Amino acid sequence: MTIPVSHSSSRPPIPTVTLMGLSVHSITGEQAIAFILDELQAGRGGWVITPNLDHLRRRAHDPQFAGFFAQAQLVLADGMPLVWASRLQGTPLPQRVAGSSLIWTLSAAAAATKSRSIFLLGGDPGTAASAGEILANRYPGLRIAGSACPPVGFERDPVQMQALRDQLIAAAPDIIFVALGSPKQERLIAMLRDCLPRTWWLGVGISFSFVCGQVQRAPVWMQKTGLEWLHRLIQEPRRLFKRYIIHDLPFAAILLAGAILQRFHKTK
Repeated sequence: MTIPVSHSSSRPPIPTVTLMGLSVHSITGEQAIAFILDELQAGRGGWVITPNLDHLRRRAHDPQFAGFFAQAQLVLADGMPLVWASRLQGTPLPQRVAGSSLIWTLSAAAAATKSRSIFLLGGDPGTAASAGEILANRYPGLRIAGSACPPVGFERDPVQMQALRDQLIAAAPDIIFVALGSPKQERLIAMLRDCLPRTWWLGVGISFSFVCGQVQRAPVWMQKTGLEWLHRLIQEPRRLFKRYIIHDLPFAAILLAGAILQRFHKTK
């Protein structure tokens, strides 16, 4: 199955894999970055959503959240259970593409072009500006168009939202990383993306804190083996226990079992 990724693009559609009704683009991180840079060169913006297991679970019972995926130009699997399910049903995704990795790799690619800029929005107080400095130091040539860390509840204040909109329009970045957690970051992107139609938007969750070192990301071996959630649970057990243990583990079993059944029915 394939779905188009841009209403105005003449390029062929990107192949997708369907997981519980969600079409996920079957490309690597490098291919996604190349696509984004090509679209920027053509003057087209877009939205990248990187669903993990919790996003897939929420999408199943939240129509508004499901609608965000329908608006995105790229949907990339950020979660090993999604990759495992794709393999079990016989339609393997090439790899996991995590938002917390894209903030590094896409910034590096933007720096290499010597012309693309990024804006960092959200995160814990101070992390957006600090993350911007770290990325600029890591990747010489990267242009930081600005950063903003609005106070809690800003999205419900028309004055603050207009001020943010004006700031983004004035900065005119090519790429905006939004670190507010899900589904808040998706709701905000849906509200703001019309003001910068040539910009690419990516929700990156807690990634600013990862970049700054305030929160340690799981070791690479845990990322590759699908245990990054356990590392996060150990760091924040009170906040994450219900999500990971009560909700996500049973849903993972449903996802994987469904993938096996789907493959079985295909072979009958």
